[in-house]
Amino acid sequence: MAYFGIRFDLRDPGFSGVPLADRYAAALDMAAWADRTGFVSLTLSEHHGSPDGYLPSPLPMAAAVAARTERISIQVAAMVAAFHDPLRLAEDAAVVDLLSGGRLELVIANGYVADEFAMFGVPMEERVARTTEAIEVLRRAWTGAPFEHRGRTVRVTPPPARPRGPKLAMGGSSEAAARRAARLKVSFRPSTNDVWEAYRAERIARGGADPGGFLGGDTTATFLATDVDAAWEAIGPYVLHEANAYGAWAAAAGANTGYVQAADVDALRATGQYKVVTPDDLVASLQAQGDVGFALFHPLMGGIPPALGWESLRLLEHEVLPRL
Repeated sequence: MAYFGIRFDLRDPGFSGVPLADRYAAALDMAAWADRTGFVSLTLSEHHGSPDGYLPSPLPMAAAVAARTERISIQVAAMVAAFHDPLRLAEDAAVVDLLSGGRLELVIANGYVADEFAMFGVPMEERVARTTEAIEVLRRAWTGAPFEHRGRTVRVTPPPARPRGPKLAMGGSSEAAARRAARLKVSFRPSTNDVWEAYRAERIARGGADPGGFLGGDTTATFLATDVDAAWEAIGPYVLHEANAYGAWAAAAGANTGYVQAADVDALRATGQYKVVTPDDLVASLQAQGDVGFALFHPLMGGIPPALGWESLRLLEHEVLPRL
C-alpha cells in the first residue's frame, strides 16, 4: 500500500510570471485533484511578512480547500500559537472543521522566525507559554462547555464537527519541544525524526502508551519527470529559492528544520533535500517501503509555475498509480 500527501505554502519569489491569484486558484484545483486521486493528506503552512508572500492565513485557505474536497485530511502544520488569540483560533478552527466534515488537523508550534515576532509585537521569550496556553484552551473550548480563561468565564460556539474538536498535535525541532508535547499529552509532529525518541521516552516515563517508532514518513518533496536533468533545469531556480529561504530562517534561529542553504542548483541537487525522480524510480521506492510507503508532493514549491507542477502530478496519475 502506498500513501500520498500534497502540500502548499504559496510562495512566489516574483520571477515565475504567474499572477498570485492564479497560483491560489491552481492550488485549489490541485487540492480537488488530489482528493479525487486518493491522497490521504493536504498540508498548509504559516509564515508572516515574508518577501515572497508565503501563506500567512492557512485557516481561510483550509476553508477553501474544504469546499473543494470531500475526503482528504486537511492539516495546518504548523500554526504559530503566539500570533493568535486562542479563543478566536478555537472558533475559526471549529468553523473549518464543520465545513470539512471533521477533516481538520492543527499542529501547534512555538515559531522560530524573529522578524515575525517583531511584526506582531510578541516577545520571543513568551512563545512557550503561549503555545502551552493555546493547547489547553483549544481542548477546553472544543468541549462546548463554559470554562475559566484569564480570569473570566467564556464559552466557544459552535462546536466542531469532530467530537472534542479537530485532531491536535504539536510541532517542533528540539528535544524540549518533544518533551513538552509528551507532558501535554498531545501527538508530536517533529520537523525531522531526530527528536522523536525524546518524545517517546518522555511519554512512557509519564505513564503514557508507547507511541512506537517514528511513522511520520519521508517528507522530502517529490517531483516526477521523465527526464530528471531537464526537470532540474526547469524547476531548479524555484527549489533553490525555497531551500535558501527556509535555510536562512533556520540558520538565524539555530533550528534544525531539514533545510540547508546552497550556492547554486547543482550544489542543492547534491544535498538530496529534494527528490526529482522518474515514475519508475518512485514505484520502486514505494514498493521497497512496503505497507508504509509514502510520498509527499509540493507541486508549487518555491513558486514553480502551475503548468510545471501539473506535469509532475499527471505523471503520478498516469504512470505511477496504475502500477501500485
